[in-house]
Amino acid sequence: MNVVCLRVFVSEASRHHGRLTYEWLLDAAQGLGIAGGSAYAALAGFGRHGRHDAGFFELAGELPVAVEFFVEEAMADRLLKTLGEAGLKLVYAKMPAELGVTR
Repeated sequence: MNVVCLRVFVSEASRHHGRLTYEWLLDAAQGLGIAGGSAYAALAGFGRHGRHDAGFFELAGELPVAVEFFVEEAMADRLLKTLGEAGLKLVYAKMPAELGVTR
């Protein structure tokens, strides 16, 4: 099945309405009927806010978390619209993907 991989990036300690943003995002996706999603914490990374490494105690909570979904493109667009309507300004990547099951 041809789908898209929607990957949304958040800071591990960022919050939206008092909840961790990645948890809020997973719940929002589930509420839209998306069948599954996962959040992955990074060991290190860099981006528009500089470099972050898990080994530095003072940077705790600033590492990136990628929240990923494999969905039809229309559903990815619906989730992105939901994020915008919630006032979230997040970086995302949307890539073509093929979803299947091994035999």
